[in-house]
Amino acid sequence: MSDNRPAIYTHGHHESVLRGHRQRTVENSAGYLLPHLQPGLSVLDIGCGPGTITAGLAARVAPGPVTAVEPTDDALDLARAEVRLRSLANVSFVTSDVHALDFPDDAFDVVHAHQVLQHVADPVRALREMRRVCTRGGLVAARDADYAGFIWYPRLGALDRWRDLYERAARANGGEPDAGRRLLSWAQRAGFDDITPTGSLWCFATAADRQWWGGMWADRILQSDLAHQLLDSGLATTAELEEMSKAWRDWTAAPDGWLAIPHGEILCRA
Repeated sequence: MSDNRPAIYTHGHHESVLRGHRQRTVENSAGYLLPHLQPGLSVLDIGCGPGTITAGLAARVAPGPVTAVEPTDDALDLARAEVRLRSLANVSFVTSDVHALDFPDDAFDVVHAHQVLQHVADPVRALREMRRVCTRGGLVAARDADYAGFIWYPRLGALDRWRDLYERAARANGGEPDAGRRLLSWAQRAGFDDITPTGSLWCFATAADRQWWGGMWADRILQSDLAHQLLDSGLATTAELEEMSKAWRDWTAAPDGWLAIPHGEILCRA
């Protein structure tokens, strides 16, 4: 992750991926940051995706400005649509690379990244950039999942295979899928000395939650960029992907189906 090769975003932007990302809110994805948000703060939201968290941040800090960042303008279009839908006037959009942010020093009170550092080529360098553009005394906030820590019931062998293949694909793309447990270490290496590390879970156990999460991954393992990568690299066959899709549907249908996803979180005082 430190050889200067650009990382490839493993998931891509297929509808099945966006279906999952659009469920993210400041409440379910940035709860550790919420007590520190107040009207008037300026926020940089790195890797804003479809903009659902961005919109929540903007509502919390209005009239403070929120700047949403993605590496391409096409990716930013997803967030623009969400912000227009909510009629928010305090959000702007900039294309930039987290390894070399196009902003001056001390530009934002809060610099936020959700599920971003697991996908970048050099997370330590990214955190140094996040620190550089944060005001003195401001906050750098990051939250990432930890794939090796996923746990589910009932145990289905095809889902073990799914997780193994995802981790192999993510690392082949230059990322680190077990980022959650590494956030504290990365922040220390980036030079932060005032760090509050925490953790939290997403838990999917109701029938509705299983239908959403399991149904999403049943489609995603067949249709997203991840599926194409696994097939093109020879890591999996079409039959194997179909078996994994079926396992997700079997898990969805299980009345006692349960899944938890651990996340690491850091609040770093700049």
